[in-house]
Amino acid sequence: MKDRAFAKINLCLDVVRKREDGYHELKMIMVPIDFYDVLEMNFAQETSMKLNRAYLPVNEKNTVIKAIQVMKDTYHLEENFACVLQKTIPTQAGLAGGSADAAAAIRLINRMCRLHLNDETMIELGRQVGADVPFCLINRPALVGGIGEEISTFECHPDFELLLVKPRRGVSTKAAFGALDFDHIEHPDCEAMRTALINQDYGGVIHSLGNSLEAVSLKLVPEIRQVKQELVELGFDGVLMSGSGSTVFGITKDRSLVTHGAEVMKHQGNFVRTTRIMR
Repeated sequence: MKDRAFAKINLCLDVVRKREDGYHELKMIMVPIDFYDVLEMNFAQETSMKLNRAYLPVNEKNTVIKAIQVMKDTYHLEENFACVLQKTIPTQAGLAGGSADAAAAIRLINRMCRLHLNDETMIELGRQVGADVPFCLINRPALVGGIGEEISTFECHPDFELLLVKPRRGVSTKAAFGALDFDHIEHPDCEAMRTALINQDYGGVIHSLGNSLEAVSLKLVPEIRQVKQELVELGFDGVLMSGSGSTVFGITKDRSLVTHGAEVMKHQGNFVRTTRIMR
C-alpha cells in the first residue's frame, strides 16, 4: 500500500516565546504543497526500511521507523512492516520532509490495520514523533499554534505559483532555534496572512510574509541571503525562507517567470522545484 508524503511551507512563522519546558511557542500559517515523497508499506515478518538516499538512517532515528514504533506501542500491534521510501524532498530544508514521511506511515498503518482513527487521535500520535507531524497528517492550509499540535484549518484558493530553491547547505532546526535572540526578533502577523489567503488578497499575502527564524538562519547559512536576493532581482513578488531553512520560496502569478527562475537557479547548483499550494 502506498501513500504520498506532502511537503509544506510556512507563509508566516512567529516564534512567540520560549516556554518554561524548553519548547518554543509558535504561531504559523502552514500550507501543503504539491511536492512529495512516496512511502510504500506492506505486512512482513519483520519491520524493515529501504530508501533511495544512502545518507539517511534506516534505524530508530528514521521518522518512519519512529512512527511505526509509536503505533505498535500505542495499539499493541503485532504486525511488522516492510517499508520502501522514495525520497524527493530534501533534508534540512524547512519543508518537513521527515515529518511528512512519518505522517504517511501513520496514515498507512491506520488503513492497513483498520484502526479507524480520527484526526484528533492521529494528531496526538503525531506529536509523539515530531512537531510538524500533526500538520502533515491533516494536510490542509492551517493556522498552527502551540508546538505544532494546535491546528485550525481554513479554506483558501490561492492562484499564485511557487518556486522552491534550496542551496546545497541545510539548516539544523535545533541550531536555528538555539540562536534566537528574543530581544531582536521579528513577530509577523499570522492572522493577517490567514485573512489574506481566505480573501484571495494577493497583495495582502505578499505584505504578510514573515519568518522569525529567517534572520538567524541567514547567519548560519549565508547562501540563503544570496538566493533571496536573486529571486527578488528576477522579479518574484514575494520571497521568504520556509521553516528554519534553508529552502527559500518565491511567489508570483507569472508562470513564465517561474520557468525562467528555475532554469537560472538550477544552473547555479541549487535544488529547484516548481510547485503550488494544495487546496
